[in-house]
Amino acid sequence: LNQLLVEMDGFEANEGVIIIAATNRPDVLDNALLRPGRFDRRIVVPRPDLRGREEILRVHVRTLKLDPDVDLSVVARGTPGFSGADLANLANEAALRAARLGQKGVRLEDFEYAKDKVMMGSERRSLILSEQDKKVVATHEAGHAVVAFYLPHADPIHKVSIVPRGMALGVTQQLPMDDRYNYSREYLEAEIAVMLGGRVAEELILGTVTTGAGNDFEKATEMARNMVASWGMSEKLGPLSYRTDREPFSFWEGGPRGSHSEQTAREIDEEVKRIVLAGQEKARQILTEHRGQMDALIAALHEREVLDKEDVEALLKGEELPPKPPTSLPEEAAAPAEKAEEKPKTIPAKLR
Repeated sequence: LNQLLVEMDGFEANEGVIIIAATNRPDVLDNALLRPGRFDRRIVVPRPDLRGREEILRVHVRTLKLDPDVDLSVVARGTPGFSGADLANLANEAALRAARLGQKGVRLEDFEYAKDKVMMGSERRSLILSEQDKKVVATHEAGHAVVAFYLPHADPIHKVSIVPRGMALGVTQQLPMDDRYNYSREYLEAEIAVMLGGRVAEELILGTVTTGAGNDFEKATEMARNMVASWGMSEKLGPLSYRTDREPFSFWEGGPRGSHSEQTAREIDEEVKRIVLAGQEKARQILTEHRGQMDALIAALHEREVLDKEDVEALLKGEELPPKPPTSLPEEAAAPAEKAEEKPKTIPAKLR
């Protein structure tokens, strides 16, 4: 740091030298670097928004042959939070899948498959779940989906799957209609209820509980604590900030910021518990009221393993699904995931 400051101070005002630097940790920069005359112009480069993701995708698919049904705006809307590198990987994985299937072009289904792989990892087809485990996972994911469907403030359901991917045995994907920059209290409370829907479904259907809801509890508790301690959404504690986290690597600044008494800490814990339990009770009310639709969703998941938005909506409206179409990936379903990863990570020339 001292050497950098000395070199920067050695430039004369009329030399026309501009120093450009980049960091992904602006919170730990020394103030000496940010004074006027040094790095005094700051340009924040956030994750791309909806339009930005669409334009980035157009860059990465210029050399690919796309089917006419591919709408990049739909692909961009389904990838909130993706960086440019993630979108490049998405296009590459979609092209690889199209090549493995011997297609003449990349279809929208290939992008959907690639998105799941980038977000959650490869399908672990070699992991064989027992019938009991499949029922547990299907029940858990159905609980998430039913609660999300009947809460107007929650993000709509995009896909429900009980195919193991990465470290997860199943997943319920919610897709916001647009990029979110502000979150209302109603939205946060709805999302907490959705997170707890899996555990409530296990209690109602199976009469027991499993370890599958551990990550849901972590996310729900963290969200509720932020509501109380950071975002002033607790009527009992008021619009105050009770954050106690220490800035990373800022040990020279003394004790943690926002210190408060033990009594206040106890009240924060009580409010966090109240919010989470209220979400659990909301989920229980919805699942008890719509038990029949949840049973139909569990049966469909057990049979098909993957349900998209239209399938979930049809089942929850009391409609029957059409016969299951034959799978388009016989060789992938039969081959272990480890062998699929051995294929070269290059896009074949015929798709360029």
